[in-house]
Amino acid sequence: MRHLGRAAVTAAVLLTLGGGAVVAAPSAAPAPTPVPFPSIGWQQRNCDYDGNGFDDVLTGAPGATVGGASGAGYATVQYSSSSGLSTTRKSVLHQNVSGVPGGAEAGDRFGGAVASGDLDNDGYDDAVVGIPGEDLVGLSDTGGAVVFWGSPTGLHGSDSTWLENDAPRAGARFGRAVEAARYFAPDPADPDADPRDSLAVLENDTLLFFTLPPGATARQPALAEQRVRAGDLAPSDAGFEFRNLSHGNYNEDSWADLAVSGVTGGEQPGVGTVRVLHGAPDAGALGDGGTFPGGPAVVSGDWDGTGQDDLVIGDTGAGSPTGGGITLYLGRGDLSGLEPEPAQYWTQDSPGVPGTSEAGDQWGAELSAGDTDGDGHPDLAVGAPGEDIGSVPDAGAVWVLRGDRTGFSGTGVRSFDQQLAAIPGTAERSDRWGGQVRLIDANKDGLFGLLAAAPGENTDDGFIWVVPASPSGLVGPGTWTYDGTRLGAPATDARFGAAVDE
Repeated sequence: MRHLGRAAVTAAVLLTLGGGAVVAAPSAAPAPTPVPFPSIGWQQRNCDYDGNGFDDVLTGAPGATVGGASGAGYATVQYSSSSGLSTTRKSVLHQNVSGVPGGAEAGDRFGGAVASGDLDNDGYDDAVVGIPGEDLVGLSDTGGAVVFWGSPTGLHGSDSTWLENDAPRAGARFGRAVEAARYFAPDPADPDADPRDSLAVLENDTLLFFTLPPGATARQPALAEQRVRAGDLAPSDAGFEFRNLSHGNYNEDSWADLAVSGVTGGEQPGVGTVRVLHGAPDAGALGDGGTFPGGPAVVSGDWDGTGQDDLVIGDTGAGSPTGGGITLYLGRGDLSGLEPEPAQYWTQDSPGVPGTSEAGDQWGAELSAGDTDGDGHPDLAVGAPGEDIGSVPDAGAVWVLRGDRTGFSGTGVRSFDQQLAAIPGTAERSDRWGGQVRLIDANKDGLFGLLAAAPGENTDDGFIWVVPASPSGLVGPGTWTYDGTRLGAPATDARFGAAVDE
């Protein structure tokens, strides 16, 4: 395919993570005195692409055939209103849509990762779609990403921008995960000016950042010089591959922090580790927020009500407890960030949690935060796509843990799967129901419903279930479903719902 133009490089410095320390060159200007800043996890969503005040939904279908190209992939956008989530007011985006850079090709996996943020500070959130299988300049699986800029009429292919690494490498899979927030200032000398979001992008072995340069007239995010190498996060003598990202404000300053997860390679492959980077005015001065075991799933939210974000890590990698688990790390309520020791640890064998921990359940492989009962505390949706339902292997299920001032409570824990009478469909082998989960308050009534994706439904076509919320939490009656076909997109082998923006 044709080579797409590279982003310009802004001046920043190399960040090296090794031996538990962050070493950075001095900033051009001293950092301002930090000021308290509220939680930016579940409470402050950044997915309103048309600016009407309601959260929209961005979904990836990376397996879809587009223009005859198998696995080219697409993404869908569903716009919300006071009536809730719509399946009629929507957009279908892929590389054969007019104006979108590139073209649909086999194995691109457009929609393999998705994220949102206001990258140009115009009041409309923008969507970022990762394309980890994109081939560039004769190199396979180099990867790329496309930014779709928000507007009063939503997202359009004619208003989109290409992103890639300035040094493309075969197999790098740029865009395997993406996450947008205000990690640093576009201009460290004037950190309070133009408070736009920046974009974090994962390759297999490198974390990169993009931001619009100060005074830029063209909407072309520039690649920062700062890069984090996976090898710097690896345990001694082990390889390391990045997997997931989540952002929050763990240390009560005015910058977003970033949790980066990955798994080891080498002689002990698959062991999860999460590294936290504290935001700073200068991209080259991101701080070390600690290293935590577990992963690769991560999600942020203020569970103890301190106004500072906490971090939940799903523990489903090698060496995790049988069936998986989740760990809650609380913010300390000051600039030091997260407590190094966990506040809570949960598995299916914890008191009040339905079911039994079994090998391969992957309980904690997917996580989402939101207030399902309107009590002011975020609850936690926990996906277990490997859960066997009766004798049906890997049918999948979702649990919701109720939040309280301590974190989570064993009282009122609920589980959902396709064998329940109120949930449409039938549990089938390898559906992987709960392979993606998202809690969303689409109509702004203060109650977060559940989107539970089963990318393996109908032999990898993929479906999403919408489970409604009530003052008592999530309830099965009233659950409905949709897939790519309902949104006017290809369905066969699409793996619709393989990525859903948190």
